[in-house]
Amino acid sequence: MGHIDHKAEAPKSVGCAVITISDSRTEDTDESGRYLTAALKENGHAVLAYRLLKNDAPAINKAIAGFAGDVSVKVIITTGGTGLSHRDITVETVSGLLDKEIPGFGELFRLLTWESIGTPAIMSRALGGVISGKIILCLPGSINAVKLAAEKIILPELGHLAREAGR
Repeated sequence: MGHIDHKAEAPKSVGCAVITISDSRTEDTDESGRYLTAALKENGHAVLAYRLLKNDAPAINKAIAGFAGDVSVKVIITTGGTGLSHRDITVETVSGLLDKEIPGFGELFRLLTWESIGTPAIMSRALGGVISGKIILCLPGSINAVKLAAEKIILPELGHLAREAGR
């Protein structure tokens, strides 16, 4: 059985949690979180939770641990906090929680970003991994980056990712 068979057997609807991590956004200004939530729903997935958190490691850890322990959540997607500034701590915080990293997620995202905007793609620290049998994907906060990741990587593979992580 190969990847085509695995993908064909993957669930068409997956329970997701969306976390926006930002010191400056509010629910009214969080267009990346709003876009991601809408795109997941439009593609048949259930968005079971949405959180807007500051760049605060204990708060991020607590939210992710809660979603990792929720049997209905299969995928956790964060947006924001992946930049290079001293306040951007998503990657450092989430990396310490991973059971497995999915290097191909970040590599493919940076390739697609390079094709879109060129060399600034080197500053992307998008991260994918597995925590307690759940997929976690950490995206930059920009709406263009979230759209790129959602449309080119996440939505086409979401069920497949959830299936493989849960086996």
